Amino acid sequence: MTLTIIGHGYVGLVTACVFADFGNKVFVLGHTQEKIDRLKSGDPIIYEPGLEEVLKRNLNAGRIKFTLDYNECIPYSDVIFIAVGTPMSNSGKADLSAVYDVTKKIAKSLKNGYTVICCKSTVPVGTNKKIEELLNSNIKNKQIDSDSIGVEFDIASCPEFLREGSAVNDTFSPDRVVIGVVAEKAKNLLLDLHQPVKGERIITNIASAELIKYASNAMLATKISFANLFADLAEKSGADVESILTAVGLDKRIGRSFLYPGIGFGGSCLPKDVNALIHISDELKVDSSLFKSVTKINENSRIRFIKKIEKILSPKSKICLWGLSFKPNTDDLREAASIYIIRDLLNKGFKLNAFDPVANYGIKKIFNEKLNLFDDQYEALKDCDALCILTEWNQFIEADFNKIKQNLKKPIIFDGRNIFNPEKIKQLGFKYYSVGR
Repeated sequence: MTLTIIGHGYVGLVTACVFADFGNKVFVLGHTQEKIDRLKSGDPIIYEPGLEEVLKRNLNAGRIKFTLDYNECIPYSDVIFIAVGTPMSNSGKADLSAVYDVTKKIAKSLKNGYTVICCKSTVPVGTNKKIEELLNSNIKNKQIDSDSIGVEFDIASCPEFLREGSAVNDTFSPDRVVIGVVAEKAKNLLLDLHQPVKGERIITNIASAELIKYASNAMLATKISFANLFADLAEKSGADVESILTAVGLDKRIGRSFLYPGIGFGGSCLPKDVNALIHISDELKVDSSLFKSVTKINENSRIRFIKKIEKILSPKSKICLWGLSFKPNTDDLREAASIYIIRDLLNKGFKLNAFDPVANYGIKKIFNEKLNLFDDQYEALKDCDALCILTEWNQFIEADFNKIKQNLKKPIIFDGRNIFNPEKIKQLGFKYYSVGR
């Protein structure tokens, strides 16, 4: 098939590369010449394990092309995927301006024939109806009836469930493929397109497909906040949250996945999707208090961690931060806990050294010269009064404790991700403060 994917972020670019790898001809539409040129050269722009290899393979095979021109690809595509960002607005609602902007451009470039226009962006329920309305109002040569020649289209919703850091594998082998459609013709075309993709098929209506992604992310966020609520209870009662959650997670109905306490969730999906779900619920007059609590607990988990630091260290102290990205194996800093913690610590007068395997460049753009960035995790420790773990990168889990102790002025560790064994690290002579233990 011939596909156009509008957007080249984590979702758009990974989806494009995977479908190209299956032998489809894939166009990727962007809006910035500099980024399109970098993509054409084989630079994926974002850090994502395995992505550069798949991108270069399909560039060399001529199966994937990058363009700024809608007329180069839209008229010839069997399926068009909308995969642009829907960031959280100041009010907390999903900002759909990019979705609606590209929809109008699609409509003006459609030519005679049949096309499925499929929204992969995470959007509130009812958005695809608006997309359909915008298409109908902007198409120049709409098909009048089954005998006439003109533009014919159906809309669909195919939400993504990729995890940053394992996005390529998740797109090749997802747990499920959700296809929200009305028309049988669109359903069959999308089933055919996804035939090489692993995972169970969920065929549903469009409203359900729109809500499935929100439901999934809200459940994951709820599990994290549940873990952090029990971490607070454990600290105040003398219990061990890791033992509690291990026991709870052994219940097959619950599972341990995402039941991990720490400094809260971040990233491009969970925070904005939970906030969007609050607004969707309020608009539909559905009780949103659960989602509001999930968000509040997430915010409190950062605040509690900072209070631990303040209790032990004076505001003039210098702290080394290990880990800046919102999770390991990505350079994504969107809604990362590190940003909130850095901002608060700087405001309180702390001096900060920092290291991340891939996110140093991004954090520098946010804080400029306000923190000292290092290319070596052990060099970053020098002249510091304590170490703070903010992201659970494997190289931190396997760190050399002798080097940590030699380089720190004081053997103090604040572990925001519970990556170390408390008994072991205390035996090595460290003062160790983790979450819920």
